[in-house]
Amino acid sequence: MRKHHGKTTAAVVMVSALALAGCSGGSNTAGAPGAAACEPSTEPVELTYTAWVPGMDKVVELWNEENPDIQVTVQSGPNGNAGTYRNFFNQLQAGNAPDLGQIEYDALPNFRVQDGLENIAACEGIAEASDQFIDWTWNQVTFGEEDAVYAIPQDSGPMALFYRADLFEQAGIEVPTTWEEYATAAGQIREEGGYIHNFQRADVNWFAGLVWQAGGQWFSNEEDGWSVNLTGEESMQVAEYWQGLLEDDLVSTLPSFSDEWNASISEGDQWTWVSAVWGTRHLQSAAPDSAGKWAVAPMPQWSEDQSAASNWGGSTTAVLKGSDHPYEASQFALWLNTDPEALALANELGGLYPAATSGADLAAFSGKSEFFGGQAVYDVFAEATQNVDPEFTWGPTMTQTYTDVSDGFGQAIAGESTLMEALRRGEQQTIESLKAQSIPVVE
Repeated sequence: MRKHHGKTTAAVVMVSALALAGCSGGSNTAGAPGAAACEPSTEPVELTYTAWVPGMDKVVELWNEENPDIQVTVQSGPNGNAGTYRNFFNQLQAGNAPDLGQIEYDALPNFRVQDGLENIAACEGIAEASDQFIDWTWNQVTFGEEDAVYAIPQDSGPMALFYRADLFEQAGIEVPTTWEEYATAAGQIREEGGYIHNFQRADVNWFAGLVWQAGGQWFSNEEDGWSVNLTGEESMQVAEYWQGLLEDDLVSTLPSFSDEWNASISEGDQWTWVSAVWGTRHLQSAAPDSAGKWAVAPMPQWSEDQSAASNWGGSTTAVLKGSDHPYEASQFALWLNTDPEALALANELGGLYPAATSGADLAAFSGKSEFFGGQAVYDVFAEATQNVDPEFTWGPTMTQTYTDVSDGFGQAIAGESTLMEALRRGEQQTIESLKAQSIPVVE
């Protein structure tokens, strides 16, 4: 069920597909003259960096204190899909983009296709930094290309199963380790008056994470362009599974992260949440009265002999095309995402779970959590990180894909359609969107 694609093949395919998209002549193309030109400035440098992580200005102050000749100014903005990405593209077109920008993994291919990223592989220490990051995150920023690095991994969102340990124990229900057991538990929990999970229309990237865990791929790169497959065997398996839970009223359908949903968590109506590591903080803020009642376990598996995990969320620090100082920008980006003090402060103020392997050694991720009943919960997420398929590929129009699939999910929740039909329509709409942008598609 798990598909793996060789990195060498992926490199050839990606470059070919992007060349057909019209961006092969840019200076950030692997092997082009511009890719090899990454020399430090002989004069003081001022950089701009746009991000939406709270407290990032405080983190950058650490750098500015130690690097008087390379000063960084932080520009705060809304999260990517709320406006920052649109601003980036407008700025790139106008030639006044910031030197660096925060870009999520699922949005990075769009910037690559639009020739919006500098290839910083030739900058000092960048190509050699691969072993400092979780494998799958490094593959996301290189696209499997040789001699290419288009961003530095910042944080990640390994997924696991949050569950109300007290409610499971009181009801005598075993914590599920497989998806089959999870469905059985869903029925038992419904009899107790609760729901095992909440399924809502807007969390399409969460759903994609479930497909990722199952070994599915929504996008791949062929020699002649992009291949879109939202209706593969694994995607349909996941869709049919949750469609069954919806039809049997075994999951709620509240808007995620809404006051209503938070209240349902706090009041014990939601017994589990398959979510990412950042959910540890959300639960503590949304349901403080449930402290000591939660625990974390690995994601349920499709078969007992598996240990597959997945990822939901995470960002990179990219050097945007046109920066006059790619060397200095790359050095700052590498420091920002590997320096222990910077990582610790970014976690304290912004809640980031580092993509750097050294992040697991931070004090914030060691020891036991009182909120989670004295469990060392970050050990579960550290293990999950190692079980994420590194070859998963995002497409170049994920924002539109999310919107199209979300519309279909809404109809399925209303009983007017199905999740499977939502994926079928989303696949066709994604293909049409790619074609409308002159991005080559293999059908």
